Amino acid sequence: MSNDWLGLAGKTAVVTGAGGGIGRGIALELARAGARVAVLDHNEDGARETTELISRESGEKALYHRCDTTDADQVAAAANGVRAEFGPAHVLVNNAGIIGSGSLLDTPIEQWRRVLDVNLTGYLLCAREFGTDMVERGAGSVVHISSICGVDPYPQAGAYSPSKAAVSMMSRQLAAEWAPHGVRSNAVGPGLIRTPLTEASYTNEKTKAAREELVPLGRIGTPEDIANAVVWLASPRASYVTGQQFLVDGGLDQALLGVVRTAGVDGGQ
Repeated sequence: MSNDWLGLAGKTAVVTGAGGGIGRGIALELARAGARVAVLDHNEDGARETTELISRESGEKALYHRCDTTDADQVAAAANGVRAEFGPAHVLVNNAGIIGSGSLLDTPIEQWRRVLDVNLTGYLLCAREFGTDMVERGAGSVVHISSICGVDPYPQAGAYSPSKAAVSMMSRQLAAEWAPHGVRSNAVGPGLIRTPLTEASYTNEKTKAAREELVPLGRIGTPEDIANAVVWLASPRASYVTGQQFLVDGGLDQALLGVVRTAGVDGGQ
């Protein structure tokens, strides 16, 4: 059997927001699959560190570009840099994102616009810039990181849930428009994932245990859990999959009614 089971060896893969957390996990897993990885992040130090980790682990060269994905000029410049060094992209993973705070009644409109700008408009700018090469080639894969919060509302998180729900619909629309050109578009929705960004939620053992109890599989997810799903969707092994959203959440989305006591079921009154 070929070592390149996923068919990604030598392919150019771009990952946004890969300076840490889930994005870094995705970048590392793509490199393990043999892809040439380009890291985009507004945090230049984090992006550099990710490429260094890739090089140390695989011995392969990776590159990074400091990039604010909401800035069309910076996205275009990053894409030109990737083309010059690695060639046109075969894979794009839209991962860069931010969270909001506050109720919809009180969320400042500037914050609302900023979350939508990063979480939605930035995805579109990157999809257009890197997807053009895929459309011209007649092949490619775009994977967007959505969230379980785009399916189930996340109260007091401002525009976050609306932005992630919109990502899923944008992914489906791109899938419909680009399928005739051989380009696939799918979304992955993480559930409860432990990253540096969410670490504060898990330092308290009681809070950690309470969260784990909510998840049917009994544990909090890792960036690698998300990366494994993303790499499969990015690869030719998923060549007949487009327009789909996969929740990678340990069954959390199926557990909502499990926390509601129901008369006649499991002793509920």
